[in-house]
Amino acid sequence: MLQGESRQLPTLTADEAMKLLGVQRSTLYAYVSRGYLRRWRGPDRRSRFLAEDVERVRERGRRRSVERPLLSVQSTITAVSADALFFRGLNALDLARTSSFEEGAAWLWTGSTSAGLAWTSDDAAMAVGRAVQEALPATVLPLDRLRVSAAAIAATDPLRYDTGTEAVLVTARRQIAALVDCLPMRTGQQDAGGTIAARLWMRLGGADPRPEHIRLLDAVLVLLLDHELSMSTLSARLAASIQADPYAVVSVGLSALGGPLHAVASLAAEDLLAEIRTPDRAAIAIGDRLRRGDRVPGLGHRLHTAGDPRARFVLDAMREVFPAELGVLEALLRAAAERSLPPANIDMALAALVRSAGMVRGASEAIFAVARSAGWIAHALEVYAAGDEAVPSVIYVGSRTGPER
Repeated sequence: MLQGESRQLPTLTADEAMKLLGVQRSTLYAYVSRGYLRRWRGPDRRSRFLAEDVERVRERGRRRSVERPLLSVQSTITAVSADALFFRGLNALDLARTSSFEEGAAWLWTGSTSAGLAWTSDDAAMAVGRAVQEALPATVLPLDRLRVSAAAIAATDPLRYDTGTEAVLVTARRQIAALVDCLPMRTGQQDAGGTIAARLWMRLGGADPRPEHIRLLDAVLVLLLDHELSMSTLSARLAASIQADPYAVVSVGLSALGGPLHAVASLAAEDLLAEIRTPDRAAIAIGDRLRRGDRVPGLGHRLHTAGDPRARFVLDAMREVFPAELGVLEALLRAAAERSLPPANIDMALAALVRSAGMVRGASEAIFAVARSAGWIAHALEVYAAGDEAVPSVIYVGSRTGPER
């Protein structure tokens, strides 16, 4: 928000700014959230933007389009299209229908759905991880707990620097198991062991799960294994390119999940569904956000322009597993469709799962992080095998703060 003399500078309306930048309204306000544009409401209650900010963003985009090629890597892991997702040539939806998380991770790592050895956590890692978790306030969100555990348990593994394929596979299973097992159990629940999905549910969920609940969570975890070159995956690959150990790779990936345009988008969708509470409030909640110029979380996808296939898969499954708990979600989707807003993405599907299952706030982020940890390991294995260190370059464009010397 601008105050005083700044408001006397030349300004633009939202429509004028979008026209100059050649972007949609959602992108314009994404620039605001990232601090690229300053915004305030004029006397007519319409958003206004400094013309100099808009010109700076436009010039920045022009330089990038001319001088900076898109960053790309060669990979055999994941392919994304407008309406589909493939893991090593296999449709991810088919893999989710038939495989557990462990089997899906194995497919991503080795091209085989054999889950290999048991996914068990090391005693030393568990002792340290649980001690660290007990020291955290009860209000800490699950994703932050995973970040703390990832750093703590790494120090307990003296063999973590072995980046040979077989060693990494052993490390990865133990690491992901420990990340899940170190999460605190809900009050009154007993850990019965079992699959990663079952153990994760018991730490994030409300009531004791039925088999169909665990099967649904397994499918969600498989669908979230990877999604091409997201920023967290790029960060993980860069870490692996300098032979960082698997614990460090996962820690780097977890750190990169903190932005509002990545995993935490599902937390915003969680909060939206919690705010609506009853179906009759859905249209009002959407209208309030549009009036403020805010984006509606959990709708639309930059890559899946024909609709997020993962969201369709999960929501269809939830209509069978949780038929009585989806009133708010269905009302929200109807209200969005009536205004020609984009369809739900995987963030909204995750938020709906958390709400329907009675999971703790932020559980959607933890589900995403546990699943994607296996994806980061897949990318690390690919980079370790290639043995090439990534060497980014900088295109110097001069200083904007003073004379060049």
